[in-house]
Amino acid sequence: MTDSTFWIAALTGGTAVLASWVTSRGNTRAARIQADTAALAQRAERLRDSRRTAYLDLIEQTHRIGELYWEVDAVRHTGEAERRGALLEQLAERERDEYGRMRRCVRVVELEGPAAAAAAANALQKTTGPFHRALGAMRSGEPEAAQRFHAAFSPFWQALTDFVDAAKTALHEA
Repeated sequence: MTDSTFWIAALTGGTAVLASWVTSRGNTRAARIQADTAALAQRAERLRDSRRTAYLDLIEQTHRIGELYWEVDAVRHTGEAERRGALLEQLAERERDEYGRMRRCVRVVELEGPAAAAAAANALQKTTGPFHRALGAMRSGEPEAAQRFHAAFSPFWQALTDFVDAAKTALHEA
């Protein structure tokens, strides 16, 4: 009778050890899956936050440069023709500085991605070209330069709207 008791005890003990080992492996695997999932979620959230920051910086800089363009547009209406040249020169210097900041913001968006947001940021940056050329022409005294400058506003703001749409899509997909 002792033989069967020994075998029953051995079988029960072996089953307990095997069950413990299986449970341990299952718990380890579940913990690993949970840690991987948490790491992926954190990575996605960090990406979304860095993209949001880059997009907001570009939008803010675009508004700053837009305000500068409104100042240029206002100068063309000033009655003091002798001061107009000096004011346009000051605004052209500020435009170079603001454009440099905008270009930096566009580069960050290119880095953060995705491609659609980067393309929209580049398109937005390119809409500053007509303003720059028209401002140079205004400084040179070309008569139709002011109309070209004023006509550049609509594509500029539309490009900003397109960028905002691309940025929203990118943030919702990330």
